[in-house]
Amino acid sequence: MSARELFEKYKVEINKHDFGRVQPFISDDCTFWFSSGTNVGIAETRKAFEKTWSTIREEIYSISGEQWISESDTGAVCIYTFHWAGLIEGVHTEGRGRGTSCFRLEGTEWKIVHEHLSGFPK
Repeated sequence: MSARELFEKYKVEINKHDFGRVQPFISDDCTFWFSSGTNVGIAETRKAFEKTWSTIREEIYSISGEQWISESDTGAVCIYTFHWAGLIEGVHTEGRGRGTSCFRLEGTEWKIVHEHLSGFPK
């Protein structure tokens, strides 16, 4: 499976709101930067995902406008726009922003080693 194929599967699994389904796509030594903070390693990243899913009920997360800005035999980087929508305290809420995902070949499997999500500049 290529980095692009892994990313396509990740985008499907993330909407199932079960970290066990997305963990196989993420490196154990990952770093995820979200607006809520920096998450280093799989345990911190799990907590961040699960906190988001418990805060934003029925969340639908999507990615568009992917641009693969670097691809090699061992690494790849994709930038994109993300959109999320769901219920926060029963009220429909949504947002958008910019994302970067960095992929690394670990043995024979591609993994996400870094992800950075942030809002658009004001």
